[in-house]
Amino acid sequence: MDENLQYHIRCRPGDVGKYVLLPGDPGRVPLLASYLDEAWKVAENREYVTYTGTLDGIRVSVTSTGIGCPSATIAVEELANLGAEVFIRIGTCGGVDPSVHAGDIVVAEAAVRGDGATREYLPIEYPAAADHEVVEALLRSARRLGVEVKRGIVWTHDAYYRGTWVGEMPERARRVYEPWLEGGVLCVENEVSGIYVVSRVRRRRAGALLLCMGNNLVEELEPFSDEDYRRGVDAMARVALGAIKLLEEGL
Repeated sequence: MDENLQYHIRCRPGDVGKYVLLPGDPGRVPLLASYLDEAWKVAENREYVTYTGTLDGIRVSVTSTGIGCPSATIAVEELANLGAEVFIRIGTCGGVDPSVHAGDIVVAEAAVRGDGATREYLPIEYPAAADHEVVEALLRSARRLGVEVKRGIVWTHDAYYRGTWVGEMPERARRVYEPWLEGGVLCVENEVSGIYVVSRVRRRRAGALLLCMGNNLVEELEPFSDEDYRRGVDAMARVALGAIKLLEEGL
């Protein structure tokens, strides 16, 4: 067996860049890679699809993580083995705080560790925090592009259908979300805490952009079309790539 081949993502040294965008959905990888120059498909295995290209001469990769922290932590571990240094999740979420609605973009400064995977790494008292410079670069990039974002704490959890009822049973959802509402948590998703904790353990840097698909506590579904989704992903891609340029320039 090739010792340099990463078992799950099936990439080798030289295949990935210093910066990696991390969508959950493998189908989102080619779309994000289309924003890069001369991007090519490096590997595909299970939920992991990787493309690599350049951004003004900066080598950037896009790797899907699948759903949940177990698969996301595998991606970060193996990408770190290959020299990746900065991870930016490009994902989706459901609103929790009343101020977060369909189409909003959230910059995740930290995450509630509601997952199981990170407990295998560090005690639960350890925070899942983004890298300050990555967050600052995302916020500065968004301002430059005129993209409105919200910033704050998100809730990562494992049981997707336990906390995702957009337009259904809002009172049941409210009972699940009550502690996080009190703490000002903005939204719920499935991968950020894993990416943040493992990045810290591996001495890497990470941040995240999340597109809200709807608020889970509203009585009716908020309007959100395929075109709204495309616009949101486009905005997140442009913000993330602008942040990469800023990080490369030293902010």
